[in-house]
Amino acid sequence: MKKTLLRFCLLVLTLNTVSAQSTFYDRLADSALVLTKQKVQYDPTYFKLDYPNGDVPADKGVCTDVVIRAYRKLGIDLQKEVHLDMKSNFEKYPKNWGLKQPDRNIDHRRVPNLMTFFTRHGTVKKISQDPKDYQPGDIVCWNLGGGINHIGIVSRKKSQDGQRYLIIHNIGAGQVFEDCLFNYRIIGHYRYEK
Repeated sequence: MKKTLLRFCLLVLTLNTVSAQSTFYDRLADSALVLTKQKVQYDPTYFKLDYPNGDVPADKGVCTDVVIRAYRKLGIDLQKEVHLDMKSNFEKYPKNWGLKQPDRNIDHRRVPNLMTFFTRHGTVKKISQDPKDYQPGDIVCWNLGGGINHIGIVSRKKSQDGQRYLIIHNIGAGQVFEDCLFNYRIIGHYRYEK
């Protein structure tokens, strides 16, 4: 009986230690990785969403939806956070879409708006070509050319050569993880924890 109780106490202590060592950003990277198990069709359609915690249909999405869903798994609703910030600071956000006021259905699903939000409320990290600068849970934004921006989350899985972490994103083939950190021009690098 004493041995069983001792083993149980050691197990609880070990689990608490492992969980304490897991940072918010590790959990964010892990929550994004879970999304890669869902089959999602790339679909940029405008959807009318519930508010707060509104989401497009679970089998649809774009790059921003990966970030939104990963944060939501940790209790952070970027739809609400971005909307509230835009309501109070609309003039600080891009005017790319000709809107005269915030739209809680789409604002958080636009890369330039997320970049502005993360700049205002997160940590802006340096942009470099050194893979060591990009850690699990980091948010990375790219310019794909032709005025198209993209966003993804740095995972905890490494590339085959072990040199860099893979990226979790949706660039058209669903929510996947790929070795693509330096495939496009990086235009933003952030950390955000509410």
